[in-house]
Amino acid sequence: MEEIEKRNIAIIAHVDHGKTTLVDEMLKQTGVFRSNQEVAERVLDSNDQERERGITIVAKNFSIMYKGLKLNIIDTPGHSDFGGEVERILKMAEGVLLLVDAYEGPMPQTRYVLQKALDFNLKPIVVINKIDRPDSRPGDVLEEIFDLFVDLNANDNQLDFPVIYASARNGYAKLEIEEENDDLIPLFDAIVKYIPAPSVSLEKPFQMLVHTLDYSEYEGKIAIGKIVNGTIPSNSAVTWFSRSGEKSNERVRDIYSFVGLGRKKVESASAGDIVAITGIENIEIGDTLASMDDPKPLPIIDIDEPTLTMIFSVNDSPFAGLEGKFVTSRNLRERLNRELRSNVSLKVHDTSSSESFHVSGRGLLHLSVLIENMRREGYELQVSKPKVIFKEINGKKAEPIEIVVIDVPKEFEGQVISLLGSRKGEMLNMREVNARTHFEFKMPSRGLVGLRLRLLSSTQGTAIMYHNFHEYEYFKGDILHRAQGVLVSMSQGDTTAYALDSLRERGVMFYKPGCKVYEGMIIGEHCEQNDIAVNVCRAKKATNMRSATADKGIKLAPPRELTLEMALEYIEDDELIEITPKTFRLRKKLLKENDRKRQKTTRGISI
Repeated sequence: MEEIEKRNIAIIAHVDHGKTTLVDEMLKQTGVFRSNQEVAERVLDSNDQERERGITIVAKNFSIMYKGLKLNIIDTPGHSDFGGEVERILKMAEGVLLLVDAYEGPMPQTRYVLQKALDFNLKPIVVINKIDRPDSRPGDVLEEIFDLFVDLNANDNQLDFPVIYASARNGYAKLEIEEENDDLIPLFDAIVKYIPAPSVSLEKPFQMLVHTLDYSEYEGKIAIGKIVNGTIPSNSAVTWFSRSGEKSNERVRDIYSFVGLGRKKVESASAGDIVAITGIENIEIGDTLASMDDPKPLPIIDIDEPTLTMIFSVNDSPFAGLEGKFVTSRNLRERLNRELRSNVSLKVHDTSSSESFHVSGRGLLHLSVLIENMRREGYELQVSKPKVIFKEINGKKAEPIEIVVIDVPKEFEGQVISLLGSRKGEMLNMREVNARTHFEFKMPSRGLVGLRLRLLSSTQGTAIMYHNFHEYEYFKGDILHRAQGVLVSMSQGDTTAYALDSLRERGVMFYKPGCKVYEGMIIGEHCEQNDIAVNVCRAKKATNMRSATADKGIKLAPPRELTLEMALEYIEDDELIEITPKTFRLRKKLLKENDRKRQKTTRGISI
C-alpha cells in the first residue's frame, strides 16, 4: 500500500480568538461535510461545558485530505488551566497554527501555549484572525507577536514565521491584507509548504507514546497517540511500558486512523500517523507501546505541577442525599480515581478523614470544570476554599505568580490600579487602545481569589480579565481578601418576601422568596465586615387589620447570582460550597451559631 504523506499540526490560541470557528471552516472547505449537510456551529466543542463556556477543554484531533496529503489537525485548549492537555497534544505535532485576534493581540494564554510550542521546537505559522472587525489593527498586532517571539527566546527559524490574515467567521484567508480572496486555500498551502513532514523512520522497530485516552462501552479503553517509529499491524503483540517503569507483553486488537471527524478501522499504521489503538485495558497516558523484538520506552511527558488545592468531602448538610445519586465517600473516591486516568494535571491525596480528599489542579477553572462535571453526573459533595500550593526555594517560602491582563474603559483606571495594588500586584505595562486601557500586572495567585467579582463590581461589569501562571517567586506577604461579612440563616425553611424585605438594609441577598434554606447556610453578603445570623423564613404575623394583598406590594431587588467560579472565589476558610446535581449552596463549616462563637472564643484565647 502506498504511503500517504502526512502533516501533523496543532492549532493554539487564546480563549475566544476564533480557533474552533476556523476549524469549522477548514472542515467545510475540504469536503468533510456535504454541501447540503446541516452542521452545528463549533462542531468540535462536543462537550456541554465547552458549548456553554465557549472554550475548548479537551483536545480533539481530526484529519483532512488536501492535494493528496493527509493533514492531521489538533484542536488544543486555549486556557493554561488545561496545560496538561496542551503539553501532551503538542508532542504529536511538528508545527502549530498560532491564532491571534486582530484587535486584542497576544494575550496571556497566547504566551503560555506559544512558549510550550517553541520549547518543543515546532514550526509556527501565525494567523491574524478577525481582520474583518472594524477596530482591527493587524499591523500593530503583528509587531506585538514578533516582540512576543523574541521575548520567548525563539530561534532564527521560528522567528522567520509566515503570516496569514484571516476571517474564520467569513471563511477566507490571504497572504496580504489588500488581496481579494474568499476561501482558505492560502492557509492550506502554507501548512503544506512550511510545516515539515514527521521526522520518523519506517525501518526502525515500532514505538508509540500514548498522549490521550478515550473509552468505548464496546471496546474498553482506547489509547491515542503518534507512532514515532516503525509500523504496527492490527492484532499484533507489543511490549507495554508503564509510566512507573514496569513492562509487560500485550496484544493490540484494533487500529483506527482518523478520517475527517471520525475514525476508520485499518489493517496497519505506520510512523508519523496519529492513531487510536484498542485491546490494552489498563493503559494510561504517558505509557509507551514498543516492538517486542527491540523494546525501548520513549521519554515520559513532563507535566507542569498543580498550583491550587482544595478539599472535596462528603456532603453532610441537612439537605444531603435529597438530590444526588452518588453521595458516599466510596463514590467520591472512585470518581476522582477515574478522573486521574485521563486528567494528568490533577493530583488527589487522602486526608486524615476517610470522607475527604485533597484535590490539586492547575487553576480555578481546571477544578471548577471537574466539579461541574461531577455535579451533572449526579454526585453530591462539599468543597473548601481553594488555596495556593507553596514551595520552598533556597530555603525560603515561595508562591505561584500569575501574569494578569485587564482591559477596562479609561474612567476605571484608578479602581483597577488600587484593587490590584492592594493584592500585591506589580504593574508591568499600561497602554490606551480605542478609549480603553490595557493593563499587564504580575501578582500572586492568592490575589486572584475573589478578584474577578470585586473587579466587575468596581468597574460596573465592563472589565475583561485574563491570567495565567508565570513562575514561583518568594512569598509576597499577607493579602486581605473579602472585606464584607455574610448573612447566615438561623433557621430552616422557605425564604419569605416579608423577611427578605426587612433585611434589605443589611446587605445583598443571594436568594429570592420561596427558596429552601437551612441553619448555617449563607444567604447574602453583609454590608459590614462581621457575619450575622438572620431569620429569612419569618412570616408576617396575621392580624385583624391584615390585607390579603399586603405581601404582593413588596418589591425586592434581584438577588445576586453567583456562578460556581465566583462562589469558589467568594468563600473564606470557615466556609464551604455544597454541590448537588440541581444547585450549589454556600454554607458555614459549623452550622450552629453557638458552635461558631465557641470556636471564635477558643481561637481568641489560644492567640
